[in-house]
Amino acid sequence: MAADPESLTRNRLLATLPEPELSRLAPEFDLVSYGLKDFIYREDEPIEHVVFPTSGVLSLISQMEDGRAIEVATIGNEGMVGLPVFLQATTTSAHRAFSQVPGESLRMSAARFSEFISGSDNGALHWVLHRYTQALMSMIARAVACNALHSVQQRACRWMLITHDRIGGDEFLLTQEFLGQMLGVTRPTVNEVARELQDAAAIDYTRGRITVLSRRELEARSCECYGVIRTEFDRLLEPNG
Repeated sequence: MAADPESLTRNRLLATLPEPELSRLAPEFDLVSYGLKDFIYREDEPIEHVVFPTSGVLSLISQMEDGRAIEVATIGNEGMVGLPVFLQATTTSAHRAFSQVPGESLRMSAARFSEFISGSDNGALHWVLHRYTQALMSMIARAVACNALHSVQQRACRWMLITHDRIGGDEFLLTQEFLGQMLGVTRPTVNEVARELQDAAAIDYTRGRITVLSRRELEARSCECYGVIRTEFDRLLEPNG
């Protein structure tokens, strides 16, 4: 489905652009739906599209030779997948990208995106993508520290709060496999954390579906990293951030 300027504003990056730039971009985007585990790109393969989520959550995953995988970053309507294209790369060897929480995204061919950002009259897009690169690097750096220093329950609450912010609803799909990848833990540990949060009436977790019952309880049980990450994105994505 072809996109229109209004649909572009559902992505926070694109929403910062002036109307003339949005109007030039809109015909280049398709509005697509990604289901659970749909791939955007894999390691050592050309990046064919850049993707700006408007709902749902996409994941960047790094996989080891023995098959184990861990999440590098999650991306929602505050960001984009395909940042290497903006940085003038055509492939990535470090990670793969796929849909973790189903939803809609705006998709443009990587070749057309490269042409667009090379134009001299698209300075606002350059500016916001530079700011987003900084925000994403800050988020990844914070997550590295968080994974080393904070408990599994704190990290799980951080992830759930960030996801809750992105999807605009209280329910989302989340399998034990994905939660284990995100936290770098085994399924028994995932079950233990989920049970603790259910006992605290923070969430309901049934058949791979999480329902947020109490944001206040999740925030109380999360580490400070949730607030730091959210504040950093809000600051860097402000017009004068």
